[in-house]
Amino acid sequence: MKYVLYNRLSNNGKGENSADEAMAKFASDGEKVDLVGLSVKEWLTKVTADDTIYLCGGDGTLNRFANDAYGVTIPCPVLLYKAGTGNDFYHDIYENYDKSETPEIRKYINRLPMVKVKDIECRFINGIGFGIDGMCCETADLQKGQGVEKIDYTGIAIRLLLFKYKRPNATVYIDGEEMKFNKVWFASAMNGRFYGGGMDNAPDQDRRGDELTAIVWHGGGKIRTLMRFPKIFKGTLINEKCIYAKKGHTIRVVFDRPTALQIDGETVTGVTEYTASKL
Repeated sequence: MKYVLYNRLSNNGKGENSADEAMAKFASDGEKVDLVGLSVKEWLTKVTADDTIYLCGGDGTLNRFANDAYGVTIPCPVLLYKAGTGNDFYHDIYENYDKSETPEIRKYINRLPMVKVKDIECRFINGIGFGIDGMCCETADLQKGQGVEKIDYTGIAIRLLLFKYKRPNATVYIDGEEMKFNKVWFASAMNGRFYGGGMDNAPDQDRRGDELTAIVWHGGGKIRTLMRFPKIFKGTLINEKCIYAKKGHTIRVVFDRPTALQIDGETVTGVTEYTASKL
């Protein structure tokens, strides 16, 4: 049996349209299964080695599936049909590992890092964004709530950079080593190279490796920072003096004021610290 798993609420409420596309392409004789309200672990008990799962969606849908299925041995192929807005996970593995339209993803989700923030403890796929990137997601969520269908994340980031975002100071701990930074734009923990819809934040990061990469963008005036901003899409921002980058198994970041945070694009507001680990 071929199954197309999808989230009808994804892609600004158009998730089922993408699932219908996947059904027509790959699983016309299969079954469409909505992830909303589904107990993934329980559902997986009926799957056999002769089946194929097409996971239809972007980073948010993949995050949901990976968290719900974590610790379960999935006996059949899980193929990703990209249907999100950012598709950072797909972009990462497509370039480096599997140039297939529907890459097999089990090997990428069987060992994921954990993030602890406020009362949340979950696995993540791509990265944790704390600072202006988290505030971008917070602003985008507000726009979606107002009915805006096409979100301009780059435009949001530029407006926040110039007018609204107030840079906190940060204390960063990497495997216990403490470092302090003033006027922080963001302090990320990356499991993959990309986040934020194509930002190559950690070009040397290998998601199948044993460590995360901490990225701290700090200091610099607004105009200079704005001029550097395009480099994050090219993977060259990491070479700038304003960037601190270091790998480690455990990354803890503490800000001196509450700031929004995003986990694979999902927003958590009013955060003062997080801990990400890959052990």
